[in-house]
Amino acid sequence: MMPELTAADAVDLLRRLEHAGIEVWLDGGWAVDAALGEQTRRHKDLDIVLRMSDVERLTSLLDRLGFRLTDGGTPSNFVLSDDSGREVDVHAVVFDDDGNGVYRMHDGTDWIFPAVGFTGRGTILGVGVRCLSPEVQVLCHASGYTPSEKDIRDMELLRARFGVELPKHLQRPS
Repeated sequence: MMPELTAADAVDLLRRLEHAGIEVWLDGGWAVDAALGEQTRRHKDLDIVLRMSDVERLTSLLDRLGFRLTDGGTPSNFVLSDDSGREVDVHAVVFDDDGNGVYRMHDGTDWIFPAVGFTGRGTILGVGVRCLSPEVQVLCHASGYTPSEKDIRDMELLRARFGVELPKHLQRPS
């Protein structure tokens, strides 16, 4: 059975990060569910975007909570997991003068999270959280990898609720 990072786990982690002064924005499955204001599927991880300058404090805090760095990754993208298999998938950015998040990818090129994406808000268990905006969540899913069935379903939910346009490869064949 797949490990599960529950809504209560997500809220607990986000509260601990906030208490430590580490500002994060959700991405991925929990960001979709937060934007929708309801959990639509099980999650094994919490995808977060944060400032590169907060990485050391984040890893120290998560280490105290039993999360260890997994093999692979880069300084700007890595995964921490605990003994039960729950994961925190980290995407660290450096903000430019316009508020865009500059993310260094595995191949050494930069991908830009548009500044407007950091205005997203959502809720998990009624608790307000920061998440990437629906439009930027679609943008993140539109490049860099082949979307899975759950990714396509998540994007369809964002389109249905927020009217965001989906590129062809994020749509099911008609």
